[in-house]
Amino acid sequence: MYRNAMIKLLAWSDSPHRKPLIVNGARQVGKTWLVLTFGANRYDSVAHVVFLENEDMKRAFAGSLDADRLLTIIGAATGTNPRDGRTLVFLDEIQECPRAITALKMFCERRPDVPVVAAGSLLGVALNREREKVGDGTSWPVGKVDYLDLHPLSFDEFVREIGNSALADAVSQGDADLISVFSERLTDLLRIYYYVGGMPEAVCRYSETGDFAAARAVQQTLLADYEHDFSKHVESALEVERIRQTWHSVPVQLARESDLRRFSYASVREGGRGRDYRDAVAWLVDAGLVTKIPRVTKPGIPLKGYADEMYFKLYLLDIGLLGAATGLEPRVLVEGNRLFTEYKGVYAEQFVCQQLVAGGAVPYYWSADGKQKKGEVDFLLEVAGCPVPVEVKADENIAGGSLAAFVRDYGLGRAARFSLRGLKKQDWLVNVPLYAANAFPDILERPNISHNMPLRT
Repeated sequence: MYRNAMIKLLAWSDSPHRKPLIVNGARQVGKTWLVLTFGANRYDSVAHVVFLENEDMKRAFAGSLDADRLLTIIGAATGTNPRDGRTLVFLDEIQECPRAITALKMFCERRPDVPVVAAGSLLGVALNREREKVGDGTSWPVGKVDYLDLHPLSFDEFVREIGNSALADAVSQGDADLISVFSERLTDLLRIYYYVGGMPEAVCRYSETGDFAAARAVQQTLLADYEHDFSKHVESALEVERIRQTWHSVPVQLARESDLRRFSYASVREGGRGRDYRDAVAWLVDAGLVTKIPRVTKPGIPLKGYADEMYFKLYLLDIGLLGAATGLEPRVLVEGNRLFTEYKGVYAEQFVCQQLVAGGAVPYYWSADGKQKKGEVDFLLEVAGCPVPVEVKADENIAGGSLAAFVRDYGLGRAARFSLRGLKKQDWLVNVPLYAANAFPDILERPNISHNMPLRT
């Protein structure tokens, strides 16, 4: 399996300013596989320490955090020589040993020559829990680590994994000519991705068997495992139940027929309030299970400065898990455009959000105050220091003037629309095919996109 993150790992390894690297992400997005594969290809050996149910290593880190002492212990435990510079030190499931997180600072300061990678899920949750127990016994190594966030497979990674490398290259590079020639095939693959999603095991099962039921079985197991994590990592039974209720509510709220997709606490449970469920939302965000898209009051720069945290949208980490949670049936895949037209754009929005986040973008959204104005812009991105509004259309029907009105009202220079139409550009608008979403915003900056007939607005 090829992951785009390999390129980032290589750049980190070669950097003269390299610090210990934290690979973060939800459970089962492929963190361990990624690091072990990278280590095997790049280094002579990997000193792999797994903290899950490893009391001996936890006790080792409970003592002095002197870097040379820890390297000696790691070498003895793994049968490697982590001092030689040709061995990758891999601290896996590091959330189970918060003292090891603190030790990354020592590795950075005392042994910068040693390549160290840490990986874990629920890192923020685990550290906060440990602080509650031991006070200031642990601390985050601020400024002493590099970061890599790993997500489910993006669409181009999925296409590559199921044996279409040339198409994957066309998608990831935003090749307009190839995308145009193979648009029908890419649309078919997009339907499959909507169902299978990007969780590595689900993708592998589908790639090996071509069986949608095999992928769905993996997804259902993952959903159950995530719920098990709630009680494993949260001590309060009341808070566990609130997290579970919130988790169940996210796909329901996404799938509802509404012009506004913002998350509603009152929809979690009748009479639900922010003060009851705010921590539950934060827990799911920290766990990487949902993506929080804040509302902005205006498209100002930086967008973060105009965020209104009272209103936000929530998306699941993976479109395949959304389908499993909402009961999407495989027969929909063979019923033409029903998947794109009947579900009110929910899968299209989930898909675009997932691709943008996997590419490192930080999306926001805009909605009017509902008093003097109405309307919503699906996503707002900051590209090259400018706000770029993004509209998502589920199929080829791009009717509607809300995006044009928004651009006009705020005097913006450009905008993007994702749909099933081809890759085209007019003075202020770029139409990006949904299946090329992960090549955005690179496409936006490219000057040689077809300037065919202006798009209807």
